[in-house]
Amino acid sequence: MTGLSYTHGTSPTVLLGDTIGANLDRAVATWPDREALVDVPSGRRWTYAQFGADVDELARALVASGVAKGDRVGIWAVNCPEWVLVQYATARIGAIMVNINPAYRTHEVEYVLKQAGISLLFASLSHKTSDYRAMVDQVRGSCPELREVVYIGDPGWQALLGRGMAEASYEELSCDDPINIQYTSGTTGFPKGATLSHHNILNNGYFVGELIAYTEQDRICIPVPFYHCFGMVMGNLAATSHGACMVIPAPSFDPKATLEAVQQERCTSLYGVPTMFIAELNLPDFASYDLSTLRTGIMAGSPCPVEVMKRVVAEMHMEEVSICYGMTETSPVSLQTRRDDDLEHRTGTVGRVLPHIEVKVVDPATGVTQSRGVPGELCTRGYSVMLGYWNEPEKTAEAVDPGRWMHTGDLAVMREDGYVEIVGRIKDMIIRGGENIYPREIEEFLYGHPKIADVQVVGVPHERYGEEVLACVIPRDPADPPTLQDVRAFCEGRLAHYKVPSRLQILEAFPMTVSGKVRKVELREKYAL
Repeated sequence: MTGLSYTHGTSPTVLLGDTIGANLDRAVATWPDREALVDVPSGRRWTYAQFGADVDELARALVASGVAKGDRVGIWAVNCPEWVLVQYATARIGAIMVNINPAYRTHEVEYVLKQAGISLLFASLSHKTSDYRAMVDQVRGSCPELREVVYIGDPGWQALLGRGMAEASYEELSCDDPINIQYTSGTTGFPKGATLSHHNILNNGYFVGELIAYTEQDRICIPVPFYHCFGMVMGNLAATSHGACMVIPAPSFDPKATLEAVQQERCTSLYGVPTMFIAELNLPDFASYDLSTLRTGIMAGSPCPVEVMKRVVAEMHMEEVSICYGMTETSPVSLQTRRDDDLEHRTGTVGRVLPHIEVKVVDPATGVTQSRGVPGELCTRGYSVMLGYWNEPEKTAEAVDPGRWMHTGDLAVMREDGYVEIVGRIKDMIIRGGENIYPREIEEFLYGHPKIADVQVVGVPHERYGEEVLACVIPRDPADPPTLQDVRAFCEGRLAHYKVPSRLQILEAFPMTVSGKVRKVELREKYAL
């Protein structure tokens, strides 16, 4: 075995060379009568034949509405069957679906609508405290390319479907065409749109499913959001490429609804970030649920505590549960544990390389591949690497080097057996409950607060979420500093809830390096409780 921190995934299983629409056609032809999609809240169900027919109906309606190959179609919605139909219908015609986080507020959604040039937007009507129609109305005037908004659950959805013709001709598509943009929080103050192709995400979903041995017998409970790759790639595309069933337990995560869905629908697989599994295990009536049909699932987003993994395996019957590591820019999964890996590998590492992908660990300063066991930056290359950031070639060049290696910004160690441990982050990214947060975006926003002269945002440990957001503030007037309530009120309705600082520290000055840079590491260490 080589002594270098480099490995690649060999496999007798070839990459899929078709588009998502062609792949779905094959599933419909092979398993027409098997269930494809179940929405537990509404009780609606689709066989593969019905699902394929409804995808085609929506695709024809989009074409009739003037949506062409390459046009951007936004979806700003919670988990629901219509989300899945939009995913496959846009891919069918070669439109580029733009995922918008349902937690976004006006400041964020306006940026995405304009940056992606979205011409048609699908949106939920409301969810919890979000009134999507009111927020769209606030920003629509400043988004000249947005010509139509269709609300899910509103008569507008049926009106759109009514435009479709019995037959429609679609433009010819290549599997390398872009069909998805997913926004990742940006270090420059605004998110960047990772642009993904059929080939990127179809193959990633397929091989993630292969490694946990999905077949048409599997029923996958998906409580993770569709707007992330976790839901729409590892969930939906892994399912349809294997003839498995997608089960939606609730519009957003609800531990009780999740376990009820597993029990009612006899699910064989369950997804979640560690905090979701913790919430499920901590339900007072957890022991009353029949979870005996579960055999596998995926845990990703942040490291899994050993005791949690033990309980998931023993009490949820998920003996074959898999840990995945990835990032939106790599479609997302690069590393995954295998069905027969022991507890230590499932909790101490993020697995080994997927088929047809390369990974290496390099010296961040020189780019030279490290010896195994030596920490460095994790890089990945292969079919999964994004086409680029939408309309941001300079940002793309910063992330993807001339050799087509994606630089993750994560510090990792590759073991002798090829398994990889994530040991830290080169950037200052905060991971709160599986959500990636870049401090710069929050800092740029808080600079607009009238009482704040300067601000540095860092992540500090949190028992439940892994990390929480701490804002360190130098006030304009030391005699009248902002309170945490002031800061949170300023963010309310304008930043997604998970980005809003939960702690505030008032300072006279920041610790600085000799070269004049703020020592964020010192802030993190000093104010970690």
